[in-house]
Amino acid sequence: MDYRTASSDRYKLLKEYAQENRKNQTLAEQVLWKYLDRKQLGVKFLRQHIIGDYIVDFMSREQGLVIEVDGGYHAERQQQENDAIREQALYNMGFHVLRFTNEEVLYDIDSVITQIENYFNP
Repeated sequence: MDYRTASSDRYKLLKEYAQENRKNQTLAEQVLWKYLDRKQLGVKFLRQHIIGDYIVDFMSREQGLVIEVDGGYHAERQQQENDAIREQALYNMGFHVLRFTNEEVLYDIDSVITQIENYFNP
């Protein structure tokens, strides 16, 4: 996995933003973190972690997995194009990206967890 962090001129800014995001998680991120925290799925996850010039919601370095929880603005065309570029960059660094909507996490968490487990045990 070609895992790198941001260039030094951006890292400090991204680190501050990531710390702020950890303090102010969305409700959906809070719900999912309860399942990902403390290796409850047998895998260590980090939250609001810097990969390259991106901050991802959750990542497992050892499994090469990024999990993103998307709010409604991700349905907008420009954001979908940005997300596709971001996913390709993460893929090029050796990561697979699973995306879930806030609604999926909040109202169908069992399905979300099953999909994550299926990634680990195809």
